[in-house]
Amino acid sequence: MAPEMIGYIGMVAMLVLLALRVPVALSMLLVGFFGFANVITFDAALAMIKTVPLEVLTSYSFSAIPMFIFMGVLASHSGMAGSLFDASRKLFGGWKGGMAIAAVSSCGIFSAISGSSLATASTMSRVALPEMERNGYAPSLATGALAAGGTLGIMIPPSIALLLYAILTEQSVGEMFAAGLIPGLMGLAFYIITVSIVVKLRPELAQASEPTKLLTKLKATTGLIPFGGVFALMVFGIYGGLFTPTEGASIGAFATLLYALFKGMRLDGLWQASQETLALSAVVFFMILGAETLGYFISASRMSFTITEYVAGLGLSNLGVLMCMLLMYFVLGCFMDAIAMLLITVPVVYPIITSLGIDPVWFGIVTVLTVELGLITPPVGMNVFVIKATAPHVGLGEIFRGVAPFIVSDFIRLALLIAFPVLTTLLL
Repeated sequence: MAPEMIGYIGMVAMLVLLALRVPVALSMLLVGFFGFANVITFDAALAMIKTVPLEVLTSYSFSAIPMFIFMGVLASHSGMAGSLFDASRKLFGGWKGGMAIAAVSSCGIFSAISGSSLATASTMSRVALPEMERNGYAPSLATGALAAGGTLGIMIPPSIALLLYAILTEQSVGEMFAAGLIPGLMGLAFYIITVSIVVKLRPELAQASEPTKLLTKLKATTGLIPFGGVFALMVFGIYGGLFTPTEGASIGAFATLLYALFKGMRLDGLWQASQETLALSAVVFFMILGAETLGYFISASRMSFTITEYVAGLGLSNLGVLMCMLLMYFVLGCFMDAIAMLLITVPVVYPIITSLGIDPVWFGIVTVLTVELGLITPPVGMNVFVIKATAPHVGLGEIFRGVAPFIVSDFIRLALLIAFPVLTTLLL
């Protein structure tokens, strides 16, 4: 059997395994191993499975991942999230829908050191949702704002998704983070505008926040200092050439740890945060291990090259190919975790976009934004289910109705990034 045909059969087999609810990492590992064994030899597959874990676990680039996870976990356990929302709520005091705007803003700021959409949505919903419900906010608006705000964690640097894309495609991590900054801030601004429009059109969904004096607003900004300090330390250090992104992750984690200890985190809290970080890191590294194994199989089968030749033969424009790929990511995003999706598809898609001369950094940003859309899109928006777990009394249909205006906002942002690529390359 031709290697290309084995490659196609392997991808179908992986989809079947995923449909049977086999874990993504295990599905990639099994298909990669047995597919490689069929294309090359079983002994070669055994040799590969011996070396790949060592390569992944000793990779200097991947060492940034547990550091970013540790930052987010520490921020959650140290009370930083609560202080952040309280400060944002006072800053937007007196605004119609001010608490929803504060929730979205808090998600955007928290994601700047969390790097994870699911972690952002989970943490901020536990802090902000009870307050919004106590103040008369409709459950649809409250949960929709939090589900959408959580997606900012996948774009605003440091982002685990952007980090993985950079490593998989051998792009500069610093350039990927720089390219994601403006689109991430655009998302935050667009979400704030969306909340304002929604409460203008349907005033019954929200109450005006309790007015706060100017002095109170100024004092509230002190709650933003820990996040602003850590974010500025990493961003200016990385872009100023003081340290690499991997080193920046370690420095950011250490700064967050110092703040957590200063706020009174005890050894048992630190131990709990460490355990959570290890558990989440193990999941991510297991997925990377599976993706690396699958990547060897895809390369050996030459499947990506035959797909590239087929796409080139269709005669589509670059924009047409891009739209097809983004549609694929949008559909997959409705069913799969963002990191798993990138790990599975990038080895196949990347040769196609490079053969067409598409800027890989720009493509990475629009791809991650499309993946971000899938996190809040029916039928299986991952962020929506995170919010549902936090608020079981709110129906899924109500959460999806609340998030619908934010989906429209994201489509507008995506269209702008496609029409004006300079929005992603301006800071490079």
